[in-house]
Amino acid sequence: MAFEVKVPTVGESISEVTIANWLKKDGDTVNMDEVIAELESDKATFELAAPQAGVLKIVKQKGDTVPIGAVICKIEGTGAPAAKPEPKASAPAKAAAPAESPAPAAAAPKATGAVKEMKVPTVGESITEVTISTWLKKDGDFVRLDEVIAEVESDKATFELPAEANGILRIVAKEKTTLPIGGLICRIEVMEGGPAAAAPATPAPAAAPAATGAGYAAGTPSPAAAKILDEKGIAPGQVAGTGVGGRITKEDAAKATAPAAAKTPAPAAPAAPAVPAVPGTRSERREKMTSLRKTIARRLVAVKNETAMLTTFNEVDMKPVMDLRSKYKDSFKEKYGVGLGFMSFFAKAVCAALKEFPAVNASVDKDEIVYHDYCDISIAVSTPRGLVVPVIRNADALTFAQIESEVVRLATRGRDGKLSIEEMTGGTFSITNGGVFGSMLSTPIINPPQSAILGMHNIVERPVVRNGEIVIRPVMYLALSYDHRIVDGRESVSFLVRVKEMLEDPGRLILGV
Repeated sequence: MAFEVKVPTVGESISEVTIANWLKKDGDTVNMDEVIAELESDKATFELAAPQAGVLKIVKQKGDTVPIGAVICKIEGTGAPAAKPEPKASAPAKAAAPAESPAPAAAAPKATGAVKEMKVPTVGESITEVTISTWLKKDGDFVRLDEVIAEVESDKATFELPAEANGILRIVAKEKTTLPIGGLICRIEVMEGGPAAAAPATPAPAAAPAATGAGYAAGTPSPAAAKILDEKGIAPGQVAGTGVGGRITKEDAAKATAPAAAKTPAPAAPAAPAVPAVPGTRSERREKMTSLRKTIARRLVAVKNETAMLTTFNEVDMKPVMDLRSKYKDSFKEKYGVGLGFMSFFAKAVCAALKEFPAVNASVDKDEIVYHDYCDISIAVSTPRGLVVPVIRNADALTFAQIESEVVRLATRGRDGKLSIEEMTGGTFSITNGGVFGSMLSTPIINPPQSAILGMHNIVERPVVRNGEIVIRPVMYLALSYDHRIVDGRESVSFLVRVKEMLEDPGRLILGV
């Protein structure tokens, strides 16, 4: 009897999908959970796996648009019985148990026949889809309850996916697949009992020593490492992993520059004769946008379209801050264990100015303005996955040392891809520092729903007039982008002037005047 495969529900607002590609031909034999087609909706592309083994009979062709619940193909006959002999094979194994009881007897009692479907969990109110970044277990592996089996990334954070039952893993969504919330990730053929799981532990000691050098994650890069290797054009198989189970870490990827350089001269020799034949070779490569990059693009365009954004500029003489920092940075680090940077000075100056001009610290909610009596400062951090904006909570109540410690902590977690949703949500005002990359001047884009963002830039020695004389001073240009719907020109300019005054007289920050 033919089993009808229907278009699954992939999201509340999605009513139809398009068949992007058939990965199997009509009449092909397919295995259970084997990917047979790629479907795409207006929000995401996902894979369709065979729910059972058998012969594929295609109903809808490539390019057809099919409503949710419609029959897309049928799977006939031969594979269904093939799936059932597996449980039956364990029955004869029981009969053979007296002769060879250790191995078969351990497998037979564990099968329950139940299948646990693991779906994409809800990870945040504004997150509608995630991408399978890395599978830490292979299809067919035995997994234990709460064991981490995959890494999943959203447009805001990367998080781990634990197994929801003991049993055999059957992967449905392959790596780099984008799924909506509630989409099917994998199935677990449930196995019963802890002691039964301990039986395979007898061969485990043999695997344990091997795991010290290489394990299930051997040769698999972390998300950050994969990005670095991709940018360098290095295949993961060319890099030795030093992480747990042989996993390729971010540091391994960063160090892979030297081996890559060592290998390039060898192919360069045969490539030399080819130069006259193909002068000026030109190559291209296409790379699917990550969920984070797509979200950044969507939000930035929305900000330009939905806000009345304007930018005002000023310049700051950084000599007083630099002199104070040079004088106390050694004793500061010795006492607090963290370096004294510029961010703490800017954060404290911004918090003081926000108290004086609350509209700059406000946000728009439909037809209302929400004023905040606290200062949650978002700081822009560049990571291998893209720009993230973690939040320093209650920055107005923190000391210089506490702000610097929080900056280091959030920046490190951001670059390692470990920021949580909570660490990146909220925020009443943002600071971005393009100066670390050499930017002289820019117009930063507001981080919605905030009403303003401060852009820092590089410090350059410039001639300025002081007391009627031309002197050389370290000067930084500041840019304040703001939403003109709730922040007037007078408030924005006055706010930036107040920040300038406090930075040029840092004693006011310490005294709170």
